[in-house]
Order: sequence, then structure tokens, then C-alpha cells
Amino acid sequence: MARELVPDAFWQRVVPLLPPPRPKKKLGRPRADDRAALEAIVFVLRSGIPWEMLPRKQFGLSGMTAWRRLEEWTQAGVWEQLQARLLDELGLRGKVDFSRASIDSSSVRASKRGPFTGPSPTDRAKAGSKHHLLVEAHGLPLTESVTAANVHDTHELFPLVDSVPAVRMPSGQRRFRPAKVHGDKAYASRKNRLGLRLRGIAPRIARPGVESKERLGRYRWVVERTLAWKNQLRRLRVRDERRDDVHFGFLVLGCCVMLLRRLYPDIC
Repeated sequence: MARELVPDAFWQRVVPLLPPPRPKKKLGRPRADDRAALEAIVFVLRSGIPWEMLPRKQFGLSGMTAWRRLEEWTQAGVWEQLQARLLDELGLRGKVDFSRASIDSSSVRASKRGPFTGPSPTDRAKAGSKHHLLVEAHGLPLTESVTAANVHDTHELFPLVDSVPAVRMPSGQRRFRPAKVHGDKAYASRKNRLGLRLRGIAPRIARPGVESKERLGRYRWVVERTLAWKNQLRRLRVRDERRDDVHFGFLVLGCCVMLLRRLYPDIC
């Protein structure tokens, strides 16, 4: 049986976060249904189709209407709030493990120039962006960011570590600092190790010529798996958005989908 694009469990968590509708400047068609708009957005996220090819008969609204709703909700911070709430739910169930975290990135080609695009060092200098993820011990995405493809991974270590939301744990207390952070040799520097220690985090970053990738990679593989899951959402394989905020909104929404799958593996 095909899975719903927006199951009830998903919708019930989104609807309290939606901002009030923008006031209409003139008479016209009634505002499209919010749930139908969310279904259309998730459909584009999963299928990767252009907005203008969205099947209007299926969703009852045009691709442009769905895009405007995505823009509206992204600017209102809906996806970041949803991610924080989902992490709280998982944390209270004992499913968020802060004993260690892992960090990595993946490059995506950009079909259009825009903010946070640049020549990709892995794709013959074609325009692209990078998706950076920090995940907990089992691969749940804690926080994420987007940069140009030519930005070195090391620059996103502290912005990601410092942006982890405070997650409510089974004890009722909140936690936002992992005990350890694992990273590959791209993050290897004295500055990074010192910065992590000053934050009370033990650095587990591979040192060139000292530690083999096999030794530390036995924990770091979870972030590579999460990046592979992200790429199953076809809209995140290639950046088709000129606007960086809309593209970032898709990335955060994709991480929310992964968190929902951990909560409800049978329906999401």
C-alpha cells in the first residue's frame, strides 16, 4: 500500500506551527487548503518535479500556489520549529543519543545560480551547493546548513555544533551538547579540537597520517547513511531553487521527514 504524503501524525504536528494566513489585498479565489499545500510540497520534495509540472487535479492547487506556501512557511520558521518538536518527542522516548555525534557534508549540483552556490571542486567546477549535517549517535539529524560547494567543511563545524536545539530527555532535562563529535580529516585542526574541548565536547576527528579512517569511521558511518537517506528525496539531489532560504527550507523539511520515519516507521 502506498504511503500517504502527509499522514495524520505529520499534519497534527505541523498545523499548530502554521502562521495565520496573509491578508488578501483584493477579492479572488479562496485560499487553497493548507494540508493540500503541504502534500504538494512533500510531493515535490520526494519526486523532484518542477513546480509547473505539479498535477493540479491531484492536489487542487497550482505549483506556484504551493511554492508561495513553502516560501511563507519557510520565512515563518515552521520547519525549524517542527524539527525541534520532533527531536523533543524522540528525546522523551529515549531515542536521541547524545553520547556521540557525527558531522559530514555532501555536494549537490545547482541548476541555477544564486546565494550559497559556487564552483564545485568535485564536479568540474560546475555551480553547486553543500549540505552539512550533524547527527546523533544513531544518525538522527540534529541540525543542518547550506553553503556554496567551494566552502571547506571545517568552516561549518562550530556553526552546526552551536545550533543544536536543546532536546528534552527522558529525565525531563534538556541537552544540546554531545559528549563526542566524530569527523573526517576535513575537520582536522588544532583550532577545531580546542574549540570542541572548550565546549565540553571530546573531539574524535581523524588526524592525517596518525589515525586510520577505519578506526574512527566505525562511528562516523551513520552520518553518511543519513546523507544517503537525504538523497532519496529527489529535490535535494539537485538544487533547483535560486533562493537560498527556500532551498534550506526543503533541507530542513527533509530532515523532519527522516525524524517522522523514526517516530512512525510504518506510515511515514
